[in-house]
Formats: sequence, structure tokens, C-alpha cells
Amino acid sequence: MSKKQYEIDPEKMIIRDYLAVDRTAQANERTFLAYIRTALAFGAGGIGLIKLFEESIAIIVTGWLLISLGLIVIIFGIIRFIKFRRAISTLSQNNLIKNEKIDTND
Repeated sequence: MSKKQYEIDPEKMIIRDYLAVDRTAQANERTFLAYIRTALAFGAGGIGLIKLFEESIAIIVTGWLLISLGLIVIIFGIIRFIKFRRAISTLSQNNLIKNEKIDTND
């Protein structure tokens, strides 16, 4: 994520740009939900392997690896969600500042 990509002058933003910020926030939330779904799938798969094949050490180890991978995915998803939410909120705050300027000029 490049800082230049998010440096936008609020004075130059038009309605299309405001809507793009909203769509970006919604896309960030959908991506976070996809990370959660993937982590749950890994965890459920790991638990399923452990419960179904209790006698095989290799499959038990694979199950624990899947559970660990699920935890890594959820942690990565949380970090990424927070990182992008901060960048998006900066744009949203710029929108609020411009809207306040417009309201006071009327």
C-alpha cells in the first residue's frame, strides 16, 4: 500500500470520488469476511481430520497444521483490515472536512 496512492486533495474530489471511498470501505469489509471464512474452513478441516483419523499421526499433524494455518490467516486478515481501514478513514475524514466547508459557504 503506497502512501502516494492515498494522498488526495479534498478540494479536488468530486461525487464519484466520495462514492469510490464508500465502495472501498465496503470492499475492505468483504475481504475481511473472506479471511474469516477461510480461517474457519482451515480450522474446521483440521478439527475434522483430528477427530476422524485419531489413529494416524501424520493426519493428526496435518490437522494441527491446518488449525495453525487458520489462526495465521485470521491474524493476517485482522492486521490487513485495520491497516486499510485507517487509510480509508483518512479519506473519509477528508470528505467530512470538505462537506463542512461546503455547508458553511452556503
